[in-house]
Amino acid sequence: MATDAVTQLADSLAKTQVTEGELSYKGQGRKFDNAQSVEEMVKEIQEFKGLQALRLEGNTYGVEAAQAIAKALETKSEFKYCYWSDMFTGRLRSEIPPALNSLGAALMTAGARLTVLDLSDNAFGPDGVKGIEKLLKSTACHTLQELRLNNCGMGIGGGKILAAALTECYKQSSAQGTPLGLKVFIAGRNRLENDGATALAQAFQLMGSLEEVHVPQNGINHPGVTALATAMQHNPQLRVLNLNDNTFTKKGAIAMAQALKHLRSVQVINFGDCLVRSEGAIAIAEAITEGLPILKELNLSFGEITGEAALLVAQSVEGKATLEKLDLNGNCLGEEGCDALREVMDGLNMGDLLGSLSDDEGEPEEDEEDDEDEEDDYEEEEDDDVEEEDSSVNQVSSPLSVPRPPDASSFLCFPSPDKLLKLGTKRALLFEQQVDVADAGKTAEAFLKISSVYNEEDKDVKSAVLDSIDAILRKAFASPSFQGYNFISSLLVMLGLLKSEDKVKPVRVVPGHLQALEYVVRQDYFPQDHIAVLEAFMSRHVQVLESCSSARNILKSTLEQVRPET
Repeated sequence: MATDAVTQLADSLAKTQVTEGELSYKGQGRKFDNAQSVEEMVKEIQEFKGLQALRLEGNTYGVEAAQAIAKALETKSEFKYCYWSDMFTGRLRSEIPPALNSLGAALMTAGARLTVLDLSDNAFGPDGVKGIEKLLKSTACHTLQELRLNNCGMGIGGGKILAAALTECYKQSSAQGTPLGLKVFIAGRNRLENDGATALAQAFQLMGSLEEVHVPQNGINHPGVTALATAMQHNPQLRVLNLNDNTFTKKGAIAMAQALKHLRSVQVINFGDCLVRSEGAIAIAEAITEGLPILKELNLSFGEITGEAALLVAQSVEGKATLEKLDLNGNCLGEEGCDALREVMDGLNMGDLLGSLSDDEGEPEEDEEDDEDEEDDYEEEEDDDVEEEDSSVNQVSSPLSVPRPPDASSFLCFPSPDKLLKLGTKRALLFEQQVDVADAGKTAEAFLKISSVYNEEDKDVKSAVLDSIDAILRKAFASPSFQGYNFISSLLVMLGLLKSEDKVKPVRVVPGHLQALEYVVRQDYFPQDHIAVLEAFMSRHVQVLESCSSARNILKSTLEQVRPET
């Protein structure tokens, strides 16, 4: 067949020069132990005028063989491309550093200016990184654009050595007026973990030139993910971000979502198998809604994402004309959730872009007994609070005691309509001073405490609640650093509508919570991007909202009215 002939021709060409300036010995499966074994190769390298690329991958080279090849490269000043992956199979690890050292020294001697350095699949560990350390720091790598070190077993130590070398290369090249502009970094399956990833993140932030970052399967948890997220914000040309099979959890996912808000060129996001969970997925969905205009692929598979959060992810890709694939397989949607997701994507005329859902884990089971226990615990805690408050009242009523003037902290500990009114006309200012609005979780908690005393029939209390909430939330949302999606997810968790990886005890939902929220979503300071999130969760048929059905229905109706037109 014609295709077979083309394949054979390609294989044949791969063994020799395949492009102008390239000499290839790729995939020959040969074993080169000493100088004699590479005599023919050395001769070809020496005689090759204008050599720019050398493919050595798919063979195995001993120290002497590498040294002989290196000697031939010492005069190749036009050399740019090192395709040297999988070239030490069966070698002792101790053989690899001297072999790499000799090859690197030859390139420095030649005055080469590298564009690509590919040493993937060599399993050389931290010592192997030391073997290329001098090369990476040298002028030969000031022009490096692609660094490929996939599956090299670098470990934390190797990651730190690599980060330090890249940092030094950047500083030296910058001093010469030509700063290192690395575009592609690939280092999957290297056991970098948090410390290795954090060290590399610092180098990435310094360079600011990355377009592709691939670090899958590295045992990175949220501290390392957060460090990488911070670094990515400083790389505005980033197009591909692949952190597959690391462990984000909520903290890492929210940090990465925040980073995505600063990036406009991202086309491919692979956070599959990263345990982003529902709260993280909501944050990522909001980041996508706000930006990422040329997104092509989004992979959030196997992340313990529930149905409501998955629907928000689907809604976030509306209008992304360049989208080619959305992967939400292996999550916790359940049969109805999968159907709803397909329906949403079909409604967006994007049904064919949704990947398979065949590995869905099914909707998580609600543990009603645990919920009841939590309610009992809440009642006991509330009773204790009342007793503590009564005790406090008795103490201040003592003839020997002077009554303390009401303050915002006292109200937030034990909310009551009377305490709120006694704060006087400056209550809004007092709450502004008391509540740390830089903390989205504390802001959500304060909102629920204040709104819990809302009373539609008591105009004074109603006005005091809304004025206080206005002051806090207007200040919070006005801050550029305020994480609005974190506020919403914290609110949903505290209301018992969203499960959290943190052990957060939900409050008992009262109508005032929803009535105050209905007021807030109509205010100009409340971001419209959060409307869809609230609407999705208020539409759920859950037990915690049954006692507030009237307030919920009014809130749902308002959310439909204020929802931004698409």
